[in-house]
Amino acid sequence: MSSKHILLIDDEKYLSLVIQTCLVKLGGWSVSIAESRQDGLLKAETELPDAILLDIMMADLDGWKVLEHLRANPKTEKIPVILLTATSNPVVKSDSEQLQVAGILAKPFEPLQLVPQIATLLNWDYKPRLNISPP
Repeated sequence: MSSKHILLIDDEKYLSLVIQTCLVKLGGWSVSIAESRQDGLLKAETELPDAILLDIMMADLDGWKVLEHLRANPKTEKIPVILLTATSNPVVKSDSEQLQVAGILAKPFEPLQLVPQIATLLNWDYKPRLNISPP
């Protein structure tokens, strides 16, 4: 199984580090982090990750605009995107279907379930690297 590379675009620094740690330690995937729209779009185009995790509700950044830019760029239009959201707004689901996202993960999430959830959404083979269960 080859290692996957994921780009995480989220302005919450500490949450990004938690997500990165989970994906690296439990999934064996490499993860790069972008905390701004410009950095995220640049990394998406230069790194060509296997998937992108995108927070749609950031303080100074509209995740929907980032998604629109990703879909408009021939280099990034086919990269699967999973939305991270803290809202249960049904508009998110309908907008996400229109913009062809691979799935939606609700915040807060269970860190130990993050890798299997992402693998399922992306139809990736996944074998647990660590035998960890919550207390």
